[in-house]
Amino acid sequence: MCPGLAWIGGDVEEEEGKIEQIKREVLSAVSDKETIPSSEEVKNGKKRESRGADSAAARPGGGIPKSSVFTWFVVLALLGVWSSVAVLYFDIVDYDRVIARAQEFHMNFSDVLQGKLKAYDSDGDGDFDIEDAKVLLGLKEAQRAVRSSPEDRTAKKVTEPVVETANQQATKKQEEEEEPQDSLPEYEPEQTESVPGSEDIESEIQAPQPLPPIVQDDFIPDDPRDSLHPYDDDIGSIDTTGALLTEPPPPAESAVESGQYETSSKFSQEAEVIQEVKDSEPTTEPEPEPQGETHREAEEITEKQTEDKLKEKAKKKKPKLLNKLDKTIKAEIDAAEKLRKKGKVEEALKAFELLIQQNPQSPRARFGKAQAEDDLAEKLRSNDMLLRAINSYREAADLPDVSPDLLRAALKRRSERQQFLGRMRASVATLERLVHAFPDDVSLKNDLGVAHLLLGDNTGAKKVYEQVLATAPHNGFAKVHYGFILKSENKIEESIPYLKEGLESGEPGTDDGRFYFHLGDALQRVGDNSAYHWYELGHQRGHFASVWQRSLYNVDGLRAQPWWTAKETGYTDLVKVLEKNWRTIRDEALSVMDQNTGMFVPEEENLREKGEWGQYTLWQQGRKVGNACQGVPKTCALLERHPEATGCKRGQIKFSVMQPGTHVWPHTGPTNCRLRMHLGLVVPKQGCRIRCTDQIREWEEGKVLIFDDSFEHEVWQDADSYRLIFIVDVWHPELTHNQRQTLSPI
Repeated sequence: MCPGLAWIGGDVEEEEGKIEQIKREVLSAVSDKETIPSSEEVKNGKKRESRGADSAAARPGGGIPKSSVFTWFVVLALLGVWSSVAVLYFDIVDYDRVIARAQEFHMNFSDVLQGKLKAYDSDGDGDFDIEDAKVLLGLKEAQRAVRSSPEDRTAKKVTEPVVETANQQATKKQEEEEEPQDSLPEYEPEQTESVPGSEDIESEIQAPQPLPPIVQDDFIPDDPRDSLHPYDDDIGSIDTTGALLTEPPPPAESAVESGQYETSSKFSQEAEVIQEVKDSEPTTEPEPEPQGETHREAEEITEKQTEDKLKEKAKKKKPKLLNKLDKTIKAEIDAAEKLRKKGKVEEALKAFELLIQQNPQSPRARFGKAQAEDDLAEKLRSNDMLLRAINSYREAADLPDVSPDLLRAALKRRSERQQFLGRMRASVATLERLVHAFPDDVSLKNDLGVAHLLLGDNTGAKKVYEQVLATAPHNGFAKVHYGFILKSENKIEESIPYLKEGLESGEPGTDDGRFYFHLGDALQRVGDNSAYHWYELGHQRGHFASVWQRSLYNVDGLRAQPWWTAKETGYTDLVKVLEKNWRTIRDEALSVMDQNTGMFVPEEENLREKGEWGQYTLWQQGRKVGNACQGVPKTCALLERHPEATGCKRGQIKFSVMQPGTHVWPHTGPTNCRLRMHLGLVVPKQGCRIRCTDQIREWEEGKVLIFDDSFEHEVWQDADSYRLIFIVDVWHPELTHNQRQTLSPI
């Protein structure tokens, strides 16, 4: 017995017997028949003197024969097995891990002790040899892992459940973390909080009031569609990019964007095609008019024929942008245009400039240069570059022998970019030149009318639309705009049929919230309850938040209710200041009410049916109005500490005086971004009331009423004396700080 293991007791003898059995198994597997010392000859790592002829001492010179080298190798291998058993008893290693490793190769540790070595054929040669022993002893890695079939694995799971130790679980967890998982979600970039102020949050519809001036400071695309298909506007059937088409251009979009009006000669085209269909029909005796279903089927067939004719006509009409000179350099033009289409704007611009140097009379090359500059202006957000493009469009149109299609495309785009920069008079001049060049094109006249409206020249716009309706009396676009002008002139009854028929036409450019708004308003003023039918249609078309809430400059998602309490707004401090100091505010207001001073000016928004209504404004669009605060310094000092009011760019702070016998039409404010506070200063006992939606309230002196004026409201002043209130607009409480900073003024 090994002295080092004597303390263990009798169990060692039994284990040594098992070791002897393992050694014999190994010996039987080794092909070399060399004599290997027994366990009695090798103890404690010392070799006894040999008793046989193979002893090293018995050999001449004490040398070791060649065959004994292999024998020693096997001996060392067996010593490794013996040492492993000893280490297990001393608990030097974590044998749980050894078991896990054995299980990885689908083997059971108990089989090793029992001598079932053939199960560990690691190289797949059918038996256990020295190479397999090396693998077993950890001296070599197996060439292939023994894999069991799915059925064997299932049976093993059922008959031999494995209990994972803590080390096994840790190892398994580590392997799972290192192993790629098929079920992991796709990589998503880290989301950062978006800045709503970088977007135009306004509605893309003009408010029902004088058109606001176009911002000239920053370069902002005038049409969101430019970001999708840059500068590929559909001008009739002309491809304004200048590329020669092999297929018909896509149909024009019918959406109306902010400040941009789409016009259409659809009616005249349809009339022409219908006439062509009629002319193509055989001239036989008239048949009886079909009735019922047959009649409807006939109408559907006619409509289909009309549509087919329109499509065929669109296919036939291809843009002719090249003159004779341009055709000789078509390959160079196409190459430069290809660069522009791929977004290589700088390279395209250089290519077109080189073409112009070589061919200064080429309209197509100059038009391409203008488009490249237009694209580059968008890319660089440069107004200076855009001015260059505008000039280049003119140069292309001024060249001799320019094709009509290129002339139309160049001047129309020039007009659009002039409007974008706020150069409305220049845009009108460009469109007048277009109308002169193409007098039969109704869509260009409609564009000219819009340009006059944007300039604030309603008279000029009215003349243009009268000319359009004289030649095309059913043009829906001209009708809604003509009705809009009549309504602005307070010709209420005259405006109604034009607005109604224009909306009913469904032509591009007519589906605009302003037209639903003003048609409903006109109907209300003549006492026609069908106004709410049109408001409902406007709501269904997405122009109004509801039938009651009809503002057009909106931020989506804000809490919407007609009446508010101070607690709901969160502006309780402001309300307390107003109510606590109402007498001071009242006295200062009365001091500036002297009619001779002209401080109070009449309401100018055409909201009164009758009566007198004057206002004295302190803040407008987030800024003080002139020297107004000099007359009411204490009132202004009280408000300076409340930026939710003084900084409200979509509101006002003003005194409002209303004389007896005044009635204000039902109306709505322009935006849902503000709430309106009314502080009663001088309120008669009876006769003064305000309705918001279907709820009516009355003012009280020293008390604040709060409502959302984007909902329909109406005012009556039937008292015997004047009513004086203080109006303070505040930001809607749900607007973020960034939105308050970036929303455009109203």
